[in-house]
Amino acid sequence: MPQSRSADLLAIYPHITSRDRHLLHLLDDHQVLTTDQIHQLFFLARRTCQIRLSELYGLGLLDRFRFARTGGGSQPWHWTLGHNGRRFQAAAHERPEPTARASRQAVQRVSASPTLTHLLTVNEFFVRLKTHTRRHPEARLDRWWSERTTTRQFRTITADGHGIWTAAGASVGFWLEADTGTEPLGRLIGKLDRYAALTRRVGIRYPVLFWLGSAAREENLHRLLRGRRGDVLVATATHETDPAQAVWLPVGATGRVGLAQLPTDHGQPVADNPNFDDGVFVL
Repeated sequence: MPQSRSADLLAIYPHITSRDRHLLHLLDDHQVLTTDQIHQLFFLARRTCQIRLSELYGLGLLDRFRFARTGGGSQPWHWTLGHNGRRFQAAAHERPEPTARASRQAVQRVSASPTLTHLLTVNEFFVRLKTHTRRHPEARLDRWWSERTTTRQFRTITADGHGIWTAAGASVGFWLEADTGTEPLGRLIGKLDRYAALTRRVGIRYPVLFWLGSAAREENLHRLLRGRRGDVLVATATHETDPAQAVWLPVGATGRVGLAQLPTDHGQPVADNPNFDDGVFVL
């Protein structure tokens, strides 16, 4: 291991920029991002991105892995927190400092996870929203919660993520269900019961966004949902689209709308609702 990768953490501080801090924070919550995703989030030039990621890897702040590509070559690098990155985040959040072994095992668990493709798909959704805000400063991604954070806050639902998106003067809170085609559509529909129960209990209505892998799968989901009564608004789009654009098709509608045009209850203090007992914060 190079000396810089095992150096005292305080000695690394002068090399950490505000952009690096933001990246470390994202990886702490969202676990893994590809080179392309980091490029879209933080950099203009891809080469500059690659150089900086290599420097952070050399400092032990980041770790990485990649797989062979079918037909030859390698897939892009997948980046996670390195040991020093985990130490830095632990210090920032007053968590126990991880051992080098624990840090290495964390990287191995992510790299070998059967849900890695799904995790990257979820992150890609939010990366596209965030990338849109770089070109359109009037738009904002006010909240980007991972599955872990969403589950910890709400407990009774199993959303892949939760966000608040602002555009054209309107804000919409949403739940994300990122579909990779591995589950039957009936199972996806079954998840709506928990969202409906949360809506009735909390009194806050957020749309559930199904981000689907193909137009055919989207069409079949709408067919199954047609005529279904419930307390949850469902809107769909496909992976090939930019979720910040007017690509969302609400169930029962004939035209697609922008994300911020979907109906939502946003900003009501949940603590004021006597039926809410999962926490005290503003949705």
